[in-house]
Amino acid sequence: MGKGDERDKEKVEAVLQILRKQAPLTVKQEKFCNFACVERFLKAKGENVKKAAKHLRACLSWRDTIGTDHLIADEFSTELADGVAYVAGHDQEARPVMVFRIKQDYQKFHSQKMYIRLLVFTLEVAIGCMPRNVDQFVLLLDASFFRSASAFLNLLLASLKIISEFYPGRMHKAFIIDPPSHFSFLWKGVRPFVDLSASTSIVSSLDFEDSLDDSFVSYPRASSLRFNPTGLPGAKVGASSSSRFTFTVSSFDSLKPWYLSRIDTSSPQVGIVPNDKFGASPSLMGPALVSPLNARSYSFASPAARSFTPRDARSFQPTPRTPRPSFLQSPAAFFRKDGQLNRSDKARDSFLPFLKFYRKPYDEMAYRSKMKPPLGGLISIVSPHIKRRHVGASQRF
Repeated sequence: MGKGDERDKEKVEAVLQILRKQAPLTVKQEKFCNFACVERFLKAKGENVKKAAKHLRACLSWRDTIGTDHLIADEFSTELADGVAYVAGHDQEARPVMVFRIKQDYQKFHSQKMYIRLLVFTLEVAIGCMPRNVDQFVLLLDASFFRSASAFLNLLLASLKIISEFYPGRMHKAFIIDPPSHFSFLWKGVRPFVDLSASTSIVSSLDFEDSLDDSFVSYPRASSLRFNPTGLPGAKVGASSSSRFTFTVSSFDSLKPWYLSRIDTSSPQVGIVPNDKFGASPSLMGPALVSPLNARSYSFASPAARSFTPRDARSFQPTPRTPRPSFLQSPAAFFRKDGQLNRSDKARDSFLPFLKFYRKPYDEMAYRSKMKPPLGGLISIVSPHIKRRHVGASQRF
């Protein structure tokens, strides 16, 4: 460990020496190019000293062009009032969590340079409120205000490019929430060419809706049906029938919890089974399975199955069925390990700790309190007890 630390220090000093040979560093540049900053640039360039020095010099020139040292909150008073971009708080590991709620009309009235300045200002506020042992942040991009997938993709790529080039090693995770339709196809095409694509995930807020019953959460596929039990009078049976088709939900098959059949369930005897036969625990899905043949399509059924007449539901005792292995499965299933989650499940699980920041209402005063000077601008936050004491002192005269 000691030899490794010495090598790191030697590389950092070599990078700083190259920078000083090219041009003398100012006081603010010396403060920016600390040990942790140079080490992040070295990791981004594969521990190559010359490439890291070149990258760091380009970052310093870019910061002088943008004017990061002169960004203040007064320049973004409208954005701060509307909550377009802000720091919502800190996660369990003290990383700042930023929320961006950019509307599609924002680009019509503001230039690309204005958005970049807003992005850099928010990043600087997040970095300024980091504890000493934390050097990364989390980014939440609310894309529900966009109607065009290409417009949001251009905004996303510009943001990720700035973070990867001028803030290397800073982003821990980025979540794209409720993107427009067809965005996933565009993102799939450009994903291999984006540096921070491995840390960027797409999630949907509909997957985290609060359910009315705990048993409803255990059925993730059925929860996407937006089932509302308040509309059912009395019984908790997961079935809905029409003149031609019947939609039923069963709790006995985890692979296919819903069935579509052409059996008429208008009579109360079909599809309604007393709860005492299946236990006293109330379930939102309910035992609505009449026959295992409901899970099959009649276009592929045998003549015997087509002429099948369902018996009384009370005489039928459904049992959990083990699905037969099919040769029509996806080839990816043969290479998937047991217990391995797909990409969407991993993104959903990783976004769960940050859901409270996404749903948390925006508080401008709380966000301004996180700004360190000179980012806070000319507007200062005065606590209520100081105001009351000032009023009391003025009343004496």
